[in-house]
Amino acid sequence: MCMKILYALYQYLVAWPLGIVITIFTAIFTIVCYPWRNAEFVHKEQQFWSRSMCRLMFLPVTVDGQENIVKGQSYVFVSNHQSMYDVWVIYGWLPVIFKWLMKAELRRVPFVGTACKAAGHIFVARKNARASMESLQLIEKQLVNGVSTVIFPEGTRSKDGSLGRFKRGAFQIALDLSLPVIPISLSGCFDVLPKGAWVVNRHPIHMHIGEPIDLKQFADPNEAIEAVRNAVQSGIKE
Repeated sequence: MCMKILYALYQYLVAWPLGIVITIFTAIFTIVCYPWRNAEFVHKEQQFWSRSMCRLMFLPVTVDGQENIVKGQSYVFVSNHQSMYDVWVIYGWLPVIFKWLMKAELRRVPFVGTACKAAGHIFVARKNARASMESLQLIEKQLVNGVSTVIFPEGTRSKDGSLGRFKRGAFQIALDLSLPVIPISLSGCFDVLPKGAWVVNRHPIHMHIGEPIDLKQFADPNEAIEAVRNAVQSGIKE
């Protein structure tokens, strides 16, 4: 109990203040480097930010499956969504330049919203079907020369850590552009910071990068969605 109290105090007195400073610095760097947003050095800076947010909390992160990614190939990465830490783990350890398809509410976050726009990430108004379709078209234009996208097809964080129903958006992008889908399975993020929680729990995190899936092999789009969902589920550690 004493260690938990000390860990909580450390978070609010040291880790989060430092994290805010690093976040502001990264946001300013990204905005300034807008013309080179797909450059490797910008990607490395954003990786540094994300890894710092995990390391400040002493969270051990492991990754496997990097060999399933071919350099120079664009992909649609599809991941389960357990926690706010999903973003930092994927951003920090996925070894490709990519664009998020993210909810429109994040546009209003100080510094972060402006930086995300400068980085080329696309905001989606989930309750507006026409705006959502326009967002999909915008993200499709960026998926060239090895630039990929990462999407949480559940649409929101899980309330209990279990895998929810997948929406069609990510799969429409993959079909429109004939891009392979790579499933990402995150384990442990829910234990670190469940939805609605404010205190981080120290717990191991694992990211499994699955094998590419060609959606054209499926005659039924629903069958394709279910196959990807099953691949994500099978990679989640209990």
